[in-house]
Amino acid sequence: MTKRFMKIIFFTQLFVAVVLSTALSQQYTIKFASIAPDGSTWMNVMKEYDAAIRKESDGRLGFRMYPSGVQGDEKTVIRKIGVGQLHAAGFTGVGLGEIAPKERILDTPFLIRSSEEADNLYQVFDQELQQAFVAGGYVLLGWSEVGFVYVFSNSPIKKADDIKQLKMWVWDGDPVAETAFRALDIKPIPLSFDNVRTSLQTGLVNAFYTTPYAAIALQWYTQAKFMADYPLTCSSGAVLLSKKYYDTMPKDLQEILIRNGRIYMKKLTEAGRLDNKNSLTELKKRGITFTEANDKEVQEYMAAGLRARRMLVGKMYDEDFMNRVEKVAEDFRKSTKKK
Repeated sequence: MTKRFMKIIFFTQLFVAVVLSTALSQQYTIKFASIAPDGSTWMNVMKEYDAAIRKESDGRLGFRMYPSGVQGDEKTVIRKIGVGQLHAAGFTGVGLGEIAPKERILDTPFLIRSSEEADNLYQVFDQELQQAFVAGGYVLLGWSEVGFVYVFSNSPIKKADDIKQLKMWVWDGDPVAETAFRALDIKPIPLSFDNVRTSLQTGLVNAFYTTPYAAIALQWYTQAKFMADYPLTCSSGAVLLSKKYYDTMPKDLQEILIRNGRIYMKKLTEAGRLDNKNSLTELKKRGITFTEANDKEVQEYMAAGLRARRMLVGKMYDEDFMNRVEKVAEDFRKSTKKK
């Protein structure tokens, strides 16, 4: 047997040993999907989360990532999780509402007006919403706020009536966004998430809503000239894991997963807020004109938000829950004004 042949055999055996060792050491591979683009802050923080749990679990636990919507939209991902093809996902409010409808009150228009208000609401209602996720078959790994959402368009929105003239996109199957626009007397055009940019290019729609960071990351801003400089809502987000898959894990891995999830999702929320702040500056540099709302328009928006929340009673949540959320938001707002 030649030395060259012996070397080939040695390195082949070494490679097989390494592969087998890796396969045997990682006992739980969480198949994770997201519509967030690869290379975005969302996915970069998820990779940090993955590295942390791999290290702490000695390689027994890790994620396999499917970014950029390659596994389909959020409703498709939920179906795949249901049959075990996937285990976890980063969801916006659209997906969260499919699992726990009452969570969507956090996405209703003009409810949350500052990051501090958002933090307070998530803290107060965390346990109640976690229970709702569990009832829907999921475990919360951490809240990952998407951020404040603005309306972008090809014509300026200087007053509330201007928005009625727009061909506004709405995420197909999103009852909260659809109700929000109905409360503003708009009949939106429902389209799937992955059809928005093409529809903007063809003129099927000429207005959309998203966060400043997403507008740039998804390149949607290239199809707009104006942004209404008053947020429509603060879009919720979370990373959820199939409870069925979670229950197969030993307690020590569950603890590692949950504890690190809270740490990294908090980091993601903070990073997302900074990204959105910086993106507002970047959008101005790239030629987007910001239009501001006066006090009269703001009051009209607040009234529309109230109408929208009441239109969703009995569909997404009950009246008692709505009243409690509104009271917590209002009480916090009043307490911060006194300081």
